[in-house]
Amino acid sequence: MVLILASIALLAFVGACGATDSAQAPDSANAPEAPKEPEKRAEPAEAPAAGEAAAEVPEDETLKLTVPKMARIRDDTIPTTVGNDEPALKEHAAIHLEGTGFPWEEEANVYIAGHRLGYPNTESFLAFWDLDALENGDEVTVEDANGKEYVYEVYKEFDVAPTDLYVLDPVAGKNVLTLQTCTLPDYSRRLIVQAELKA
Repeated sequence: MVLILASIALLAFVGACGATDSAQAPDSANAPEAPKEPEKRAEPAEAPAAGEAAAEVPEDETLKLTVPKMARIRDDTIPTTVGNDEPALKEHAAIHLEGTGFPWEEEANVYIAGHRLGYPNTESFLAFWDLDALENGDEVTVEDANGKEYVYEVYKEFDVAPTDLYVLDPVAGKNVLTLQTCTLPDYSRRLIVQAELKA
């Protein structure tokens, strides 16, 4: 039932994918400057080895996302909500889709979606513009509300139709992170980047 609700919410995200209020795609002349290098952080925790205790489940489901290869995603707060929560999509770089997995779960698909263009003067503006710059082997870090970091490694990139909801499903035997935005130039498909939790 939860996955069905998540699927419906994802379809609602379809209409808002390229939503902007007169935003313009960046080029070398008008692209926002990339933020300075993030501060050095403590070494992230890795997934528990077989037989080890799983991470403590946080009471707060809010996540933080850092993607070193992407210019605008540094320690961004990612709320868990439905796919058509436009205020959350406007106020944040991305959302964690309600009904999908969490990084502390053994077998999960942690599904995070963000606008490619977004809204000017908000956290969403151009947040996932450069998602397609990610390549196999790149790292993505998710932090839970308890401060535990989970490091994922990109292994797959592809695009799907907005109605292809199988991308929400867990991947058997794996804890994966799925990042989604719209494809260019017409936002008619969804760019999907998947990363696996490093063990």
